[in-house]
Amino acid sequence: MTAEPDAGQPRLRPGVAVTPLREGLHLRGRGTSLTLEGSRALPALWEVLSARLADAPANATDPGRTGPAAGSPEPAPGPPDPTAGHPKLEAALATVTARLREHGLLVDRFDDAEPPPWPGSVAERPGDAVAAIAAAHPVVVAADPEDGTALAVARALARSGAAPTVRADASLPVGQVLVVAGEPPVAVGLRCDEDGGFVTAPAGPARARADLAALTERLRPDSGRGHGSSAPRALPLLLAAATAQRLLCAVAGLPDPGDPADNPRLLPGRPAVLIADTRPLRAEHHPWAAGPGPVAAPPEDLDAALRRVAALGDPRLGVFDAPSPGDLPQLPTALVSCRTPDGLLVAGAARTDLARLTGAVRALELRLAAADPGATGATEASGAAPRVTVGAGPVHALGRALRRATLAAPWAAAPVGAAPGLRWHEHPQARHWTTTLARRLGHDPAVTVRRLAGSAVLATVQGSRAVEATAADAVAVAALAALTRLAANDLDPAHGLGPARDSAPARVRVRVHHTAFSGAAAPLAAAGRDLPDWVDEGWTGRWLAGLADREAHLQAALHGLTGLRTTPWQPRGTAAHRLADALAGCGFTVLVPEGDHR
Repeated sequence: MTAEPDAGQPRLRPGVAVTPLREGLHLRGRGTSLTLEGSRALPALWEVLSARLADAPANATDPGRTGPAAGSPEPAPGPPDPTAGHPKLEAALATVTARLREHGLLVDRFDDAEPPPWPGSVAERPGDAVAAIAAAHPVVVAADPEDGTALAVARALARSGAAPTVRADASLPVGQVLVVAGEPPVAVGLRCDEDGGFVTAPAGPARARADLAALTERLRPDSGRGHGSSAPRALPLLLAAATAQRLLCAVAGLPDPGDPADNPRLLPGRPAVLIADTRPLRAEHHPWAAGPGPVAAPPEDLDAALRRVAALGDPRLGVFDAPSPGDLPQLPTALVSCRTPDGLLVAGAARTDLARLTGAVRALELRLAAADPGATGATEASGAAPRVTVGAGPVHALGRALRRATLAAPWAAAPVGAAPGLRWHEHPQARHWTTTLARRLGHDPAVTVRRLAGSAVLATVQGSRAVEATAADAVAVAALAALTRLAANDLDPAHGLGPARDSAPARVRVRVHHTAFSGAAAPLAAAGRDLPDWVDEGWTGRWLAGLADREAHLQAALHGLTGLRTTPWQPRGTAAHRLADALAGCGFTVLVPEGDHR
């Protein structure tokens, strides 16, 4: 049980709703809820507790009451507390009170003032927050101080307890508003036009101005269109309220509405931008992966990596087209696809999440080629090694780079026959994927296996190659690559990615790339996954765990074979720097061979 502080009188937060249940209570507050069940006495107990929390008579009949309205006279003293002298009832009340406090449904009142609905509903100490807001004196600046959006921001600030000032600033373009408050100063900007608008994350004034300019350039569909005068009347009000809220939360030390803790689509360390649209009228926070922020640590597991892939591929603020399964078949292999500057990319793996990561890193490499000509000029299908390698962290990137360097070596392409002693037929993953490929081909696939070093085996399956730590691993991965290649060849990018039809009208030629899963992604996929003992390598999860265990030895062997030494990629040009910032901010790694910075 949590001890209550001695400094203040606990009371229910403003805005908390209470619903009595047959044998319990359900309470709902801002971002939290609590259900208490197990006794028919709980609704009656709540009447007593709510009276205490509201400083009302103990026989109050409104279970949701939170006390007298601000400025109203104090209620007359009620009858004696019915729990007086009943230790069991006092203990029950203390238990319920502790649960309310644990879930943030209580706030301590330190004076006779009624906490305002906001920030009383969110602040730990509403009085302090109210005082900080009152002392902030926000300054609202716009090209025209009579602009409707600027005035709407000022009204929203005033309703929240601030005393704003509106000033003209000819340096701001029409349709933009900047609000500055506090010491040290913090600023939030907005833009409103006929198609929508946005609200920036709180930052210093100079940074907020730069964010306004960058986001306007990114999000404005037509620079010749007007601003908020042609927008629906509700749009400026929505953006003004959001701007005031974000600024005052920063001033009062309250959680930002774009806090990633409340939205798994957002990223820690990267700005969250509220973007509003008019048709239909809606607004939601989007991650700005290319926005200002520190370099992030690499993702710890596959889920974290895919969260960052989603941010990098955000449809409004992302830097590339994120791979998606769409309506592609997920059997026999999981497939995803995306558009790249060099054509359509199809990625395949044993699972859709693995295919998404596999496709994402390859698509980012192709995106680098467009942003930094010469960064990578070869497709994986060509057999030549791209100059840059992208990975969700240094281990992933190095594993992919070493495999590419190995497969690009002339001695790796030399034809060989079946090597004795390299058994793979008994392994469930190798057997499954070669059997699946055989059904797709209508005959057994051609399989050759060759040991390159003690912990490195090269397998070729129906023309697709893979290098892994064991023969079974290499055969399974190569068979997956062969299936992915066949699936990509069957897709018609000019007709909604459906199967290619020989009888179809003349189609626009679209280049199709394909890429497949490798064991380099296994450490991410296996991280944090505890598997029961009965799960063997016939299950993908156990196989991935085995690949992850063997990855370090494989990388050491491939390094010895190729002598590859890598260094971080150095971008050239504005577009390349923007992409590099986004990748670094998401914890991704871009490597090039050492000394190769053409």
